[in-house]
Amino acid sequence: MPRVCVFDVNETLLDLRALDPAFTQVFGEASVRREWFTQMIQSALVATVTGEYATFGQIGAAALAMVAARRGVTLSDDARTQLLRGMRSLPPHPEIRAALERLRATGLRLATLTNSTAEVAEAQLAHAGLTDLFELRLSADTVQRLKPAPEAYRMAAERLGVAPGDIRLVAAHAWDIAGALRAGCAAAFVARPGMVLDPLAPVPDVVGDDMHAVVEQILTLERA
Repeated sequence: MPRVCVFDVNETLLDLRALDPAFTQVFGEASVRREWFTQMIQSALVATVTGEYATFGQIGAAALAMVAARRGVTLSDDARTQLLRGMRSLPPHPEIRAALERLRATGLRLATLTNSTAEVAEAQLAHAGLTDLFELRLSADTVQRLKPAPEAYRMAAERLGVAPGDIRLVAAHAWDIAGALRAGCAAAFVARPGMVLDPLAPVPDVVGDDMHAVVEQILTLERA
């Protein structure tokens, strides 16, 4: 049974809906925030597959420019800065702290693994008041191979001093779950609204609507 739970950060722990007012102000629709993040992930996957590395922040800025061009919106420097800086001050989903405290109280080790740079991730977790919950806060930027590339998960295992099979990746993204499972890790899917698993990928043994449900299932497996 995996003894280390490694958490994705954006959307899994932190609520990107906090950016909706800023996107509404600039684009007239809150839904553009999801369009932007989807483009960001697509661009990150292209960069990873083609071997042309860029940081997640650089990819986010490029994705924002693409969405603006697609919609015929001219972004001012202030608007661009406001939208991108908002990623550093996201709130946690309301159940996160209580759920993770319960998990940690059982003796399980907790860490994070994000595509954001370490500097951005530290700022995010500090603002959300979650830093103290995690033994390590890891970034795929360290190996310049963004998730779901296997190098990111293997790096996390190495830094934690365990085998990939001793890690359970907890995420709200199907692509992250697929990457972790195919790298030899276990996984747990947080099925937040609008998030579904990829039917072509392996299925994790833990699936829950929020972090409370995911933690309950992890603890049930631990007791078994």
